[in-house]
Amino acid sequence: MIRGWRIAGLVWMVAVLVCFAHGQTAAPATSSPAASSPAPASPLPLSGPAGQAKSAAVPTAEPAKAVPSAMPGGARGEALDRVVAVVNGELVLESDVDEERRLMALQPFRDPSGAFSRDQAIERLIDRTLILEQAKLQAEAPITDAAVNAELETLRKDIPACKEYKCETDAGWQMFLKDHGFTEEQLKTRWRERMEVLRYIEMRFRMGIRITPAEIRTYYEQTMLPEYAKQNVQPPKLETVSDRIQEVLLQQQVSSLLGDWLKSLRAQGSVLMMKPGEMAP
Repeated sequence: MIRGWRIAGLVWMVAVLVCFAHGQTAAPATSSPAASSPAPASPLPLSGPAGQAKSAAVPTAEPAKAVPSAMPGGARGEALDRVVAVVNGELVLESDVDEERRLMALQPFRDPSGAFSRDQAIERLIDRTLILEQAKLQAEAPITDAAVNAELETLRKDIPACKEYKCETDAGWQMFLKDHGFTEEQLKTRWRERMEVLRYIEMRFRMGIRITPAEIRTYYEQTMLPEYAKQNVQPPKLETVSDRIQEVLLQQQVSSLLGDWLKSLRAQGSVLMMKPGEMAP
């Protein structure tokens, strides 16, 4: 059970990975530090961001293959798929990046004016692959279909764009998914992966963090009160917002620990970002 990490937790997790991507210096035409001095391939089990094993052990001379690409409105086209990154022998494909773009529309509470960044999407896919590799090593019970369905039921109510589709109806929800290039089963697979990422992060980082009353008071006095003063608004009493402050401080610490941990996974493993026209090793 993921306890309080429902839709808001998932949105926060996406934000954490976006923030971490901002801190990366790699661009699409460059390699990560680990790639310049390739480390031995990790013995970790591989599971791709699309939920399928995609081994890098393929003939490098093989040309890019035409694969069906999901298009808005349900139209299907042929697009050349190519490798954009290799993570411990696992391929991250251009189609994965396109899927990440389409998944953005399914994130509630997102900034509708925020432009999609291909570079950040690749970084998120790399990070997610690294986390899922580690999660596979833990003997955890699979996330049930009922848990996934419950998350998606809440999601249908929280996506702003769903209102015009009337996503509260099955027909409206199916049309919304179709217009964003997904079937319901595809979305369930992707959402299950995100729930696995959240569960692993909670177990690894969040449970060991303790926020003291003194830290809560310091945040209230040094951060919240000045902000309310700037807006000439009467601040709430500390006891009424202490739980929210505790959550903010927890998220900040988890974010910091997660960023450092992901950097170490990249350094210990082999992460290669492909240059245009470059073949996978």
